[in-house]
Amino acid sequence: MARRDVFANITAPQGDIQERKAKPTYAAKGASRSMISSLNELAEKAALADQSLSGELIVELDTADLDSSFVSDRMSEDDAAYAELVEAIRDRGQDSPILVRPHPSDDSRYQIVFGHRRARAAKDLGLKVRAVIKDISDADHVIAQGQENSARQNLSFIERSMFAQRLLDLGYGKTTIQSALAIDAPMLTRMLSVSSRVPEAVAARIGPAKSIGRDRWIDFAQKIEKPSTKALVGKLVDEDRFGSLESDARFEFLMAEIGKADRPQKQPRNTGEWRAGDASVRAEFKGAGKSYSIALKSDQAAKFGRFITDNLERLHQEFLSSTNKEG
Repeated sequence: MARRDVFANITAPQGDIQERKAKPTYAAKGASRSMISSLNELAEKAALADQSLSGELIVELDTADLDSSFVSDRMSEDDAAYAELVEAIRDRGQDSPILVRPHPSDDSRYQIVFGHRRARAAKDLGLKVRAVIKDISDADHVIAQGQENSARQNLSFIERSMFAQRLLDLGYGKTTIQSALAIDAPMLTRMLSVSSRVPEAVAARIGPAKSIGRDRWIDFAQKIEKPSTKALVGKLVDEDRFGSLESDARFEFLMAEIGKADRPQKQPRNTGEWRAGDASVRAEFKGAGKSYSIALKSDQAAKFGRFITDNLERLHQEFLSSTNKEG
């Protein structure tokens, strides 16, 4: 029986493929419902990813002959998860092969399509990496990379958004990007609304922020559009206290500081103090807007206060006379 080409959906002409609508990554309503839906979808994708190279010719390659993909889809490595992967490969070997293609500019090398972490683990263990070699185009490369990595690792919203932006900057159409991330057009619009406004350098400093979802990133993107807020964030990400935080906490820190900066500042109060030449009376005064108050401090405060009260009309006339002269 002839073996079915599991990469037919990547390598076949587009006209021969029945178009399938991309499934949204996020449910329209309800945080719990969205989480359950996402987890179920990831589980299904992961199962398909494990089977996608089944039956293909697997070879062993020297990791020194491999180059990374031309576009990155993740911000940082999860050290704990990577350590577990290394131990798993050390104990029972590499269960799933990686996918590579002949390097587009060097016939003696290969370019990783997906499986970067497995290739790195094999390198760290001094092993060759098990791989399937497929000659595929750049567009098919990014589609396969995006779909497989989204299935194997629950990439955060900002990681997926920045990956989409990088593909857009490289000239790929929105249909290709939607296929790579298995999302629909409205979701891609939301992702690009964030990635186009949040500087990549800032997003990289924050990191994957795994627990920060779409709505909060959209809020952050709207705030950082303000030039003064962007300048503030640019300063904050260089501070030591920012660098000492975990990724999620970095996002929360920036949002808190932005909130403080957005609060209306209290108007400065005119405050002061007056003392009599003989120090027998002290007056404290403060003013804000249309209010001005004087507090007398001395044993004779009450008596002096009544004197001022009894002479308010005269003092006011003197005030008017002085202001008229100034005018």
